Amino acid sequence: MKFLRNKIDQFKPHFEKGGKFEKFHPAFEGFETLLYVPEAVTQKGAHIRDAVDLKRTMITVVLAMIPALLFGMYNVGFQHFTQLGTMGEQAFMDVFLFGLLKVLPLIIVSYGVGLTIEFAFAIQRGHSINEGYLVSGMLIPLIVPVDVPLWMLAVAVAFAVIIGKEVFGGTGMNIVNPALTARAFLFFAYPTKMSGDKIWVAGGETVDAISGETILGVLANNGSHDYSITDMFLGFIPGSVGETSVIAILIGAALLLYTGIGSWKIMLSAVLGGTLMISLFNAVGNPESVLQMTDVLPHLLIGGFIFGVVFMATDPVTASQTETGKWIYGFLVGLLAMLIRVVNPAYPEGMMMAILFMNIMAPLIDHYVVGANIKRRLKRVKA
Repeated sequence: MKFLRNKIDQFKPHFEKGGKFEKFHPAFEGFETLLYVPEAVTQKGAHIRDAVDLKRTMITVVLAMIPALLFGMYNVGFQHFTQLGTMGEQAFMDVFLFGLLKVLPLIIVSYGVGLTIEFAFAIQRGHSINEGYLVSGMLIPLIVPVDVPLWMLAVAVAFAVIIGKEVFGGTGMNIVNPALTARAFLFFAYPTKMSGDKIWVAGGETVDAISGETILGVLANNGSHDYSITDMFLGFIPGSVGETSVIAILIGAALLLYTGIGSWKIMLSAVLGGTLMISLFNAVGNPESVLQMTDVLPHLLIGGFIFGVVFMATDPVTASQTETGKWIYGFLVGLLAMLIRVVNPAYPEGMMMAILFMNIMAPLIDHYVVGANIKRRLKRVKA
């Protein structure tokens, strides 16, 4: 690593003020601070001093997604060969490598397009590279179908970075989750590539023998499935790359909670909200439901519910900031996700729309929570 450090120090003067490539200093600084702790430190005054900067925080979130990513790669191959009826003939590494070769291009396109735009905006504005896309760049490939055309993914990423984040000022200023903005763009711009009975399994649209509809899609069409609770928990079901394995997602959630990056209040309240909504449907009856499934546990295990709760509802930029607001925000995310999922035939998933809607409502929730706190303290002063 000393060789790398020496090379960086050798080229650094060219990118500093007065250097030949001064204009590209934000790009150079972005690479340097990704590899090494920044040299700029506080010297005096009231500042928070911590060894963990924003880049390290974002990288921790990326590391938390690795279990879901690795399992997703294996599941891509597992679903493909299972639908073809040849899974029993395949070795573990053959299945994993098939999925790796399918998922890796999604990651490359996501980071390639997104970071290029981030670098361009940073250079044009003359400020440091925003770290937020380190997470969004990994989230986007995990929440799309494995066979989504790469050019569509590139367009969606560009839309999410430019319209969903940069127009608001970059990381920390966006009002909606950029990864979900990309998914929403794909969903509404190219609906045939984000819904249907074949797109969720690799090769589904090109091989006649494959039919890979998600459980939610099957149930929304009044069908039935043969997947057990164990299959749902482990993740051996069709779906987006990183959303199928609950156990892999929970491993990531444990890391986020241990490091204090993820909010347990949002995670817990979202699960409580979803559980309450399904329980209410069961109690009052719902003859017009488009999703014929009444058990609470399968609702929590399938689709993108748990993934959304752990990695997207907890986004510190777009979620509620107040402690009380986190309970309200998370609860309404879970409640709305199940409400949309059960009664709206156009959105059998529900989690994407619920989180995006609550992203918009989060500032309003915080506004009323802060207002209530101020009134309570004023009453206390008067007393």
